[in-house]
Amino acid sequence: MKIRITAVNIIMIIVCSLLFSGCSAITSLPKPQIPVASKIYDINGKVITTVYKQNRTSVSINDISPFMQEAIVAIEDTRFYNHHGLDLISLTRALYKNIIAGRIEEGGSTITQQLAKNLYLGPERTLSRKIKELAYAIQLERRYSKQEILELYLNTIYFGHGTYGIEAASRYYFDTPAKNLTLAQSAMLAGIPRSPEYYSPANNWEAAKKRQAIVLNRMKQLNIINNEEAEKAKKEPLFVVKNNNWSPQAPFFTAEIIKYFKKNYPDRWEMIFTEGLSIYTTLDLQMQQAAENAVKTGLEKYPAELEGALVAIDPRNGYIKAMVGGRDFNRSQYNRIYARSQPGSAFKPFLYTAAIERGYTAATTLTCEPSTYRQANGEDYAPTDYNGNYHNRPMTLKEALYISDNVVAVRLNNEIGPGILAHYAKIMGIESSLRAYLSLALGTSEVTPLEMARAYGPLANNGVLAKPLLVLRVTNQQGQVLENNTPTLKQVIKPESAYIVTDMLKSVLSPGGTAPQIAGVIKRPAAGKTGTTENLKDAWFVGYTPDIVAAVYVGYDDKNKIVGNTGGGIAAPIWTNFIREGLKGKPAKDFTVPSNIVFANICPEDGLLAAPNNPDAIKAAFVKGTEPKTPCYFDVPLQWQEFFLPQ
Repeated sequence: MKIRITAVNIIMIIVCSLLFSGCSAITSLPKPQIPVASKIYDINGKVITTVYKQNRTSVSINDISPFMQEAIVAIEDTRFYNHHGLDLISLTRALYKNIIAGRIEEGGSTITQQLAKNLYLGPERTLSRKIKELAYAIQLERRYSKQEILELYLNTIYFGHGTYGIEAASRYYFDTPAKNLTLAQSAMLAGIPRSPEYYSPANNWEAAKKRQAIVLNRMKQLNIINNEEAEKAKKEPLFVVKNNNWSPQAPFFTAEIIKYFKKNYPDRWEMIFTEGLSIYTTLDLQMQQAAENAVKTGLEKYPAELEGALVAIDPRNGYIKAMVGGRDFNRSQYNRIYARSQPGSAFKPFLYTAAIERGYTAATTLTCEPSTYRQANGEDYAPTDYNGNYHNRPMTLKEALYISDNVVAVRLNNEIGPGILAHYAKIMGIESSLRAYLSLALGTSEVTPLEMARAYGPLANNGVLAKPLLVLRVTNQQGQVLENNTPTLKQVIKPESAYIVTDMLKSVLSPGGTAPQIAGVIKRPAAGKTGTTENLKDAWFVGYTPDIVAAVYVGYDDKNKIVGNTGGGIAAPIWTNFIREGLKGKPAKDFTVPSNIVFANICPEDGLLAAPNNPDAIKAAFVKGTEPKTPCYFDVPLQWQEFFLPQ
């Protein structure tokens, strides 16, 4: 017994000398580097996800259940409120055991010491680190109150599964904020930090329950709770949920936000993981969910390797409202809204916009018949319609667009010039390199879904192009605004031209068009265009309402494989389901008609003015003064037709 007392005295001397040397060396505290998760919000202020290296959300001590505060003190540091950073009794016991063992086996650390280690030191178990820990603990006690130290501690300790701090742990395990934790939940969580993976109730329920009982018994011994409360808590049913709300929603969009920070904050982009930023974005979670469901449902009967992408933009301001870059982010993080593929006939609206801008009308007629064009390289180019056919008749530009006639499109491109088509595609929003050939009218240059959605925007928005936006505002933990973004708008085509082409594209979604099934499903004004590349390799649909423009792409990453379906057959249904669900509950609006637009019924054969009773007449939009005035030859009574025959 005398020997033990001597040993204890020796240990006390060692402790005092260590404290003296440590405190003399450390007289102030460094700034703690506590990584705090950033939150990404959608356009309506809903949390999309949190991004972090450590899943941590700091909360005030007032937002932590008193049960949790009492439980953690009871099991981790009984004399927390009575010591000044060091518990000499526990420390002496630990030092004695370590000296006897010849190595560090027990720490004897107080909550303050653990906090010092978490804030300022690494995990190594060395004597020099321990000295620093003791010194920092004393400095912490000098600077902060016990409640402040406990708050810091509960916001920094590790609870397993990547969760740091009581708020993240509470939501992860029990899907509840820390302020709502019950005694039973608190006791279970308080038991985790000793060995987070082992005592995690998600990993080892039996061990977690035994540890919970130890915590409750300790609280009872300290008269924090009575026996009845302890037993009731032990029997309380607990349901560990591992809340999926803390898993990323909109994963492709979230990945783009991280890339955005890498591009715009190259020297400190990792602050998105560590500085507790609030990032307010343009995404709409309702539309995002509709987009994800539409892609999933639309492709579920097809091979897993067949990929799809959908991107939706508000044409009025450029806000990206939904983004699906592929079928499964966990399988492939490649974002296909940036992948270049030939868009097929989905490119034709740029051609018809260029033509309308240069004096053509919806009633202008061109003939679909076999035609051969000599190209700059000396080779002949002979376009055909779907399956190599020809209509062998004249047709109006409106009909040629909504039935997607290839021969007329190439003839029109030959008349206005491929360079003009490329120019209009560029000013409307296409940024990829375009090959100014006659076949460009059929979408033979590669573009991205994002470009297509952006470039259809002027058609939906009175000729105004909006630059796509992801991030609206970023603030730091103190509420300071790091950036604040507003729409970038530019008038690129005439409002009249935008409306006329929109009127033409409305017919694509009606009987006779290439996607006639759409109108009856979405039940709101809309316009769009299918796209199918040669040999059914890729499929597209790009469409819009006054509220949203969305581009859908379906194809294989391996370009040697083919979809084997048309844009109307596989891409259009995805777009339709997205629009129906994404705009559910929002009033249907029609496109704004410019004041100098008039309508006329025209004959499909010659584009002239149709008689009121002509069942085949096509209603078309015109700039006032350009509408046909001459009656259609086929509507003239037989006895008068000779006067209308060509001389």
